Amino acid sequence: MSAKALMFMGTGSDVGKSLIVAGLCRAFAKRGLRVAPFKPQNMSNNAAVTEDGGEIGRAQALQARAANRPAITAMNPVLLKPEQETGAQLVVRGRRVGSMPAREYFKMRGELMPQVLGAFHELAKTADLVLVEGAGSASEVNLRASDIANFGFARAANVPVIVIGDINRGGVIAALVGTFAVIDPADAALIVATLVNKFQGDPSLFDAGKSFIAERCGRPVFGPLPMFAGAHRLPAEDVLALDAPQRSSGGRYTIAVPRLPRIANFDDLDPLRAEPDVELIIVEAGKPIPRHADLVILPGSKATRADLAALRSHGWDIDILAHHRAGGRVLGICGGYQMLGKTIADPDGIEGAPGTSAGLGLLDVETMLAPIKQLGVVHGIDALHDQSITGYHMHMGLTEGADRTRPFASIGAQPEGARSADGLVTGTYLHGVFASDGFRSAFLGNNASDTAYEAGVEATLDALAAHLETHLDLDALYALAQPVDAR
Repeated sequence: MSAKALMFMGTGSDVGKSLIVAGLCRAFAKRGLRVAPFKPQNMSNNAAVTEDGGEIGRAQALQARAANRPAITAMNPVLLKPEQETGAQLVVRGRRVGSMPAREYFKMRGELMPQVLGAFHELAKTADLVLVEGAGSASEVNLRASDIANFGFARAANVPVIVIGDINRGGVIAALVGTFAVIDPADAALIVATLVNKFQGDPSLFDAGKSFIAERCGRPVFGPLPMFAGAHRLPAEDVLALDAPQRSSGGRYTIAVPRLPRIANFDDLDPLRAEPDVELIIVEAGKPIPRHADLVILPGSKATRADLAALRSHGWDIDILAHHRAGGRVLGICGGYQMLGKTIADPDGIEGAPGTSAGLGLLDVETMLAPIKQLGVVHGIDALHDQSITGYHMHMGLTEGADRTRPFASIGAQPEGARSADGLVTGTYLHGVFASDGFRSAFLGNNASDTAYEAGVEATLDALAAHLETHLDLDALYALAQPVDAR
């Protein structure tokens, strides 16, 4: 039996495309289908390492998990990782190709369509249903030429489309009807339905709205789909997730995380946020790092030297040094680890203008950035607590120095990371280690709970699938999927 495919686009960013596709992956997998997620082009600094040794957007990795299959690079063949306001690193089939300005990328992106289509058909050979996620807004007609992320792909692959609108932000009727009004009629012909997401309240109050959308668009309307309360318990991909109101847990242990402009892999923080006795504070620009913080975490960064300069411009370097002098703990992850050292050298201009930056000097190490990116899932033992850890490498650079003799962990026979002589400052290149329950518990000491983080993610995916089964007609939705053209 040939695979079927269905694509989900949005009237804008953050309308819930990624979450809905993840839930549908789990729901249809529970029905016995072989499901595969696919996103032609993604833009995110929150990436995941795949089974075949590359990197893809975090959302596609979560969707693969929901579908009960390993994440592979074919699920997100083109990934853009912003490094500057007007430029990004280009990753194709999991491997860094280089960095370029946005204008240059838009000129050449059409050349990537063969690789995008090749990845799509590769996936289709292993699936009964391919669920495709678009990017941003489906109605960005100014970006339609040479598009590979939305209707450009849908037209090339002949995949039917459902357009999602977010009623919570307001104007959903205008957003959905307006999409049909501005896009090319040939693109509109691919739209088979619309879906109203993030509803709160009595759904019968939107009956007239559904009727209006259906009449004006000439398509069936799914929903309204109520807001899924457990969304915050799943790893987020979009940095917009950091804009969500911070919920005070009243925790006994406070962790402060400066929000770097190019913060990357911020889902490292999710297991800590899930701890009931931990208060995790994202420190916004212009705000001081709280004096009562027990731990400061410097997170990953897509442009380490630029983010280090931003950190200094906000005065956070002064706060971190004062925090350390007062006996506070500091942890640097990946780019944050590099910032804690003496210097960061980028002679080849890998992340920006060539040069060398002075680090915070809290670790006796120095970093040299290099063009080859280290990618891979690793298993090891943390040096202080002798706990098993699983994490992944996703970095460019080599860090050496005296504090490496006190490693964060051992990976086989190899030391990993560094620790200061006073034991208060630690750096590691390993992302994702706090998802290891035993290590997280030991790291937090008596501030830890018996939370099983990974089991909680699985339970939330099951709950999301049940949510969609309850509020959407999944049989009708599946009937809209069309066979993938044989290639």
